[in-house]
Amino acid sequence: MIDDPLRLTVLGCATPYPSVDNPCSGYLVSGGGTRLWVDAGTGTLAQLQRHVRLDEVDAIWISHLHADHSADLLTAYYGLLFADIRLAKPIPLYGPRGIADRLAHYLTNSATRSPVESAFDVHELHDGHRARVGALTLTSRAVAHGIPAFALRVEAAGGSLVYSGDTAPCAALTSLAEGCDVLLCEAESAERPAEGDQVHHTPEDTGDTAVAARAGRLIVTHVGRSLTPRQAVSRAAARYPGPVEYAAPGATFPIG
Repeated sequence: MIDDPLRLTVLGCATPYPSVDNPCSGYLVSGGGTRLWVDAGTGTLAQLQRHVRLDEVDAIWISHLHADHSADLLTAYYGLLFADIRLAKPIPLYGPRGIADRLAHYLTNSATRSPVESAFDVHELHDGHRARVGALTLTSRAVAHGIPAFALRVEAAGGSLVYSGDTAPCAALTSLAEGCDVLLCEAESAERPAEGDQVHHTPEDTGDTAVAARAGRLIVTHVGRSLTPRQAVSRAAARYPGPVEYAAPGATFPIG
């Protein structure tokens, strides 16, 4: 057994575009010698390489296909096939239905479809999808974001992490996060919408979800531009009595 406990490293969490010192959404989840790139928002590929080479990533998991969660798959494709990397086999890529065609549509510049599958071994997510990646067990649930979108539970010996992706509060996320050691939950919205469907958490919602799921710790992420991280943490902590932290870019959190 490799002595490599489960941990979360924040590559970035900005929305909807990167700031000078904060890329868009992306995380490196590591444990048991396994490395999982979770969301590939703009700027996260550069930060990923502070910790691991692109060809050392064991798999990639994408919550949904908004650019601030997936755009760096495009540059990863070029890196894997047309640069200094000698890829032994395609990297497993878990994402919403149609992800391969979406990538190919952007990347194709001639009558011949770009060979997306030469870079990525694509697995389409569905509600309740489960996969084993090295030492990590991945469970995905469909959540409420107005487009196909998923939350993720990662489990390894001694730890469990749940990532909300982008979503309004929903039963699927609460169920997925039940009893987790750490809930990494978005708090994009300062207020709930006056009209239309809710597609994000407010900080209060983030705290409420953590309470309902009986999460051991709460890490607030993907804070919208109408909020400061301090405001988001304070407002979430008013609802959730456990430890609350902010997903600061570059920070690493032990899980479990």
